[in-house]
Amino acid sequence: MSLSPPIPPADIFTPKLLSVWREGYGVKQFKNDALAGLTVAIVALPLSMAIAIGSGAKPENGLYTAIIGGFLISALGGSRFQIGGPAGAFIVLVATTIERFGLSGLLLATMMAGALMVVAGYLRLGTFIKYIPHPVTVGFTAGIGVIILAGEIKDLLGLRLDHEPGPLLEKLSALWHAMPSLSMWSIVLSLLCMAIILGANRVNPRFPGLLIAVAFGAVLTYAFNLPVETIGSKFGGVPQSLPLPSFPDFPLSRIGELVPSAIAIALLGSIESLLSAVVADGMSGRRHRSNAELVAQGYANIASALFGGICATGTIARTATNIRAHAHGPIAGMLHAVFLLTFMLVAAPLASYIPLAALAAVLATVAWNMVERDHIAAIFRHDRGEAAVLAATFLLTIFRDVTEAIAVGVTLGAILFMHRMAQMVEVSSHHPLIEGDVGGDGQLIDQDRSGFLAWRVNGPFFFGAASTVANVLENIGERPRIFALDLSGVPLTDGTGAQALIGFIEKCARHNTRVTLVGTQPRVRETLEACGLKEPTIDYVSSLDEARQLDPLVERQAVP
Repeated sequence: MSLSPPIPPADIFTPKLLSVWREGYGVKQFKNDALAGLTVAIVALPLSMAIAIGSGAKPENGLYTAIIGGFLISALGGSRFQIGGPAGAFIVLVATTIERFGLSGLLLATMMAGALMVVAGYLRLGTFIKYIPHPVTVGFTAGIGVIILAGEIKDLLGLRLDHEPGPLLEKLSALWHAMPSLSMWSIVLSLLCMAIILGANRVNPRFPGLLIAVAFGAVLTYAFNLPVETIGSKFGGVPQSLPLPSFPDFPLSRIGELVPSAIAIALLGSIESLLSAVVADGMSGRRHRSNAELVAQGYANIASALFGGICATGTIARTATNIRAHAHGPIAGMLHAVFLLTFMLVAAPLASYIPLAALAAVLATVAWNMVERDHIAAIFRHDRGEAAVLAATFLLTIFRDVTEAIAVGVTLGAILFMHRMAQMVEVSSHHPLIEGDVGGDGQLIDQDRSGFLAWRVNGPFFFGAASTVANVLENIGERPRIFALDLSGVPLTDGTGAQALIGFIEKCARHNTRVTLVGTQPRVRETLEACGLKEPTIDYVSSLDEARQLDPLVERQAVP
């Protein structure tokens, strides 16, 4: 298996656009990018408006996000095929922030989140996103899908509701009480649109099913003057131009209240964008630059908010569409933003006829696809621990909030990982020492009548395993003159492991036993020495023979 060469330090923050340009870019590559950009724009047009409306914003806010944020994410990003814009994963977080602080509060929180992402990228923290456990991402994505679907029930059924609560249980209760106001026209229209989307995907996944469904709904509503709510009746239509950039009108004295929302947006945006970049790598065989991608996401969110756009991030579905459309590089994503701007400038008046039931059908199918049913089934079949992490993340997402769900999920995943790592450690001996505490019967690796005894520790010697190893060492029955502890099988240790060794060495000293550490790896030795285990307090040797030579009663061979 061939491995990609490491990225030189100078290229860590280099946009992929520059790398593609260095490779050579001509007419053929531009044609591929133009066709891919048009394909993605057709998918992104209805989706951007639907996500914005589902988030409690206006449809143009979603378009501004896809145009400004999408252009900068492609131009500055570290992923060759990443497509940026509004994402379904943000709907819950954006809706909650708008409900608490208004649109201006959301825009300022988005700018703050963008600044955090820029700093995180320049501090090279992008590489740490890969430590988010898979059950956590599956759990919160499924939870968001459930919440999105619940949020679209109102428009799918045409219910009349003055105020729709944010919390799931309160929302469902309010929707139930509003059932007498349901509209059969909205139900029929939403079912027809979902049928078109699903049918188009089954016939040919490359068909722009979302756009066809929305256009069909708009034509049907206009031709028969259907009594359903539309973008025009609710929002007054869509502007035909981009607004001038401006700073959000939000009291700076309350900026501290936005910090939790900004952190949540930065965290979710980082996870979502880098997950999308990883998916793109798997589909294309390329490798993204995580820190460059974070920096681009940060600048894109700042600029998007200045133009009135909501949170921007890398979007998995649109990125995958871009790759399947044979894009050559980031120019495809930049052109997708240009095409969206052209659509808005030319066809904005037509958007007034789009029924909200059609856009709700778009989001309902998005929500369904967000629930990774195969992954959930596999996790629950094969691993109870990871299933618990997934369930906790899912339930906290739908009943609490995404930030808390991710924090708890990552913590539980880390505890599960540490527990498994601790179970890997074992101490070898010639008989069972403490049954159940170690891996079973081991082997005495070296012993002779001259008072030399050697044991081996295998596995990570960190705080999760320190108590196991310490218990075994403390219960050694033999009291030799030289005790050699082979640490060659220990890949890492920490302060707790070092303190366990110090306690054992002190106990051995009281019985006139000299402890020698054999085959200690450089990084492990560095940690032990930092905790006080330095020569001449302890002997570090490379082999058991060298350790045996430390015994004054052992006859030494003359060195020629």
